[in-house]
Amino acid sequence: MTSSSRRREELHAGNGGLKQSSWSRAVSCKAVWDEKDEFLDVVYWFRQIIAVVLGVIWGVAPLKGFLGIAIFCVINAGVLYVYFSSFQQVDEEEYGGTWELTKEGFMTSFALFLVVWIIFFTALHYD
Repeated sequence: MTSSSRRREELHAGNGGLKQSSWSRAVSCKAVWDEKDEFLDVVYWFRQIIAVVLGVIWGVAPLKGFLGIAIFCVINAGVLYVYFSSFQQVDEEEYGGTWELTKEGFMTSFALFLVVWIIFFTALHYD
């Protein structure tokens, strides 16, 4: 019996057989993900939240240029890597490897970040 199936059985017995929502598992350490797509959805939406928050911060603090983009990329990829490797402790190979999890939803979050950053920067700092 693998460790993930053992964890799944323990969780199922521990909560009386009730299924947890995706978001309650997202904030629970070492949660068991029955379906691959649920975890990938959580990674995708978590990345979008990070993009909005960092876009607002970058727009309010008048950060400009390549430095802002580079810092966003490092923070976005780093936070998600720590989330799925240390907090959730998922087996990356079940999801196609570390690179697949790291790039899940990255381009859409990058676009969202740019839009939010530009809107806030223009609204607050443009004369």
